[in-house]
Amino acid sequence: MPQRRLLLISNSKDPQGRYLRWPEASLRGFLAGAGTVAFVPFAGVTVAFDAYTAKVRDVFAPMGLEVRSVHEAADAAKLLRGADAIAVGGGNTWRLLERLQATGLLDVIRDRALAGVRYFGWSAGAVLACPTIQTTNDMAVVVPAGTRALGLVPFQINPHYTDEHPAGFQGETRAERLAEFIELNPGVRVVGLSEGTLLRIEGDGIELVGGSDAVLFERGREVRRLHPGGDLRFLLGL
Repeated sequence: MPQRRLLLISNSKDPQGRYLRWPEASLRGFLAGAGTVAFVPFAGVTVAFDAYTAKVRDVFAPMGLEVRSVHEAADAAKLLRGADAIAVGGGNTWRLLERLQATGLLDVIRDRALAGVRYFGWSAGAVLACPTIQTTNDMAVVVPAGTRALGLVPFQINPHYTDEHPAGFQGETRAERLAEFIELNPGVRVVGLSEGTLLRIEGDGIELVGGSDAVLFERGREVRRLHPGGDLRFLLGL
């Protein structure tokens, strides 16, 4: 069994727009004892990597953590191999994967995470932990060399999940889009993570944290709601 230590966060901002404030308690517990965090800003498209990194540093400096970005490193692979934790920020998942493929860092991150190094990511960073990025909400602004991602968990995540259907809206709902995915990808589970929720995975343990249920999509089964505190080990094949 891989010694996974993962914190997969649906979204970064709370309703007041405060950055990474709502999961702060979970982050502090997850990162207890860590000193350095290797940050991957590659999902940023309209924000410069320097500005993105500075924003993340502002969050983690009060926790006593040093954030070093892969885009600043002379040897990014060495940085990832030496860090106590790896953080992957949100943004555009397609761009994130394309950059990780181009730089050769995708396999480095996978190897480190499967060896037990703490991995955490929000939005695009959470999707990257899945077998593929096919359940992202993002537009394919670039086309990577395939959709294979880290495969740190055996299920897919759809972050920012919502059941809302505005009056007069004639496009497909999120649920309908995910129903299309499971129809064409039988056997693959999709967890819809609502705003303000995250999954914490430690070895063979998995916990839903937050104030809302998650939603599980599986082909041939009714959509199920997953509750914080419930037994979710079946998602890991246990």
